[in-house]
Amino acid sequence: MSSSFHQLPRQIALDLGCAPKASLGNFIATGNENLLEVLTEIKQSLPQSLQTGAPKTALKAEQRMIHIWGESGSGRSHILEAMKLLATDLNQASWMLGHDSSDDDWREAGLVISENPQSFALLCVDDVDSLDEFAQGALFRIHNLIRESSSQVLLTSSKVPPTNLDLRDDLRTRLAWGLVFKMHALSDDEKLNALEQAAQARGLQLSHDVPPWLLRHFHRDMSSLMSLIEALDTYSLETKRAVTLPLVKELLALKN
Repeated sequence: MSSSFHQLPRQIALDLGCAPKASLGNFIATGNENLLEVLTEIKQSLPQSLQTGAPKTALKAEQRMIHIWGESGSGRSHILEAMKLLATDLNQASWMLGHDSSDDDWREAGLVISENPQSFALLCVDDVDSLDEFAQGALFRIHNLIRESSSQVLLTSSKVPPTNLDLRDDLRTRLAWGLVFKMHALSDDEKLNALEQAAQARGLQLSHDVPPWLLRHFHRDMSSLMSLIEALDTYSLETKRAVTLPLVKELLALKN
């Protein structure tokens, strides 16, 4: 075999650690269909002037404040990252803030939102249950600004329902004002089904022992698993071999 043939699989293996960018399209919505429907509506309601030159379209009132909660691995961060990237790709004001954000980060977001109440802006706040006193106060003020706007969105996440958050009372109450969704984490059976569906969508036939083995020996988050399916698809085509367990182990070994 030529040396160039060996280089391609090795590059594929090295890319396995780089999960694809989060998007609504690669979010496995099982159990979270209602949330995905709302976020898709927001995506479609973004300022139309960006695409057609038409006047900006105000969002529905209930779409402007959304709180999602659920256990780690349920997809909360994926959703926030997907919406942040969507706004960034459309050159719209957006922020991803959390417990590690500086006071200046919070001040900047609040200032831009207050000075542009009718312009689209998206603020994503991950793990609000980890915010310090300053951040809680900043989020309280921003929440009030967004509530009075017509084109801004506040998307927050936590590990427990907003009513159970260990936050200042006025902020905890406000986080429950908008839409609240509990994120459903995929069970192992649902992950197996998702892997098989992703493979079928690519015309890829997985050996029956491959999906269970991946859940036991590979990263269990869906972004990493879907990235591996993509790599297996390419590696299988290049080597002209079926996706069996030996092929999977061979590909993963190239990463080391």
